Amino acid sequence: MEPYVKHESIAALMNRSNVDTDQIIPKQFLKKVERSGFGVHLFHNWRYRPDGSANPEFELNKPAFNGARVLVTGDNFGCGSSREHAPWAIADYGFNTLISTSFADIFYNNCFKNGILPIIVKREELNGLMGEISSNEGMKITVDLENQQITTGKGALIRFEIDDFRKNNLLQGLDEIGLTMQHEDRIDAFEARQKQQLPWLWN
Repeated sequence: MEPYVKHESIAALMNRSNVDTDQIIPKQFLKKVERSGFGVHLFHNWRYRPDGSANPEFELNKPAFNGARVLVTGDNFGCGSSREHAPWAIADYGFNTLISTSFADIFYNNCFKNGILPIIVKREELNGLMGEISSNEGMKITVDLENQQITTGKGALIRFEIDDFRKNNLLQGLDEIGLTMQHEDRIDAFEARQKQQLPWLWN
């Protein structure tokens, strides 16, 4: 997992509340367990017309938002079923930061496992950020995880809170496998002892 320290990026605006995981990645695309290849299907039913062409009315299809790594969105993002394919699709599309007033709990937890920083801000802060983006589409913001702050295009600072354990994992680029592998020496030592003491388990 790529370490997350400080990022400057275009901030894409999708001012929609209660976006559920079926809207993020529809069920017909959940036929594999590899994490890659889902980005093309992100927000599929909004992003594409029935004939498969791009929907010019959908927010993320605006040229100004090309290459955005930050998504600013409405309340209760990621509600619905607990499919981990939702953060997989978001990460595969290129987003590594989500900003909202609230996220569904399971989706929120899954974001951290996939290198995505979900930032919770106050209502007035979100409204101000959305207003800035609306009047200046394509503007960049800076997200500084180490200092837990967002710098907007106009230079305003927004502070955010994050659990120390999750913050440290993102800073170091550690997912659950990475955390486990930090104890590789102890795991190897345990297995060596067990092979001596209980050899039939290894036959």
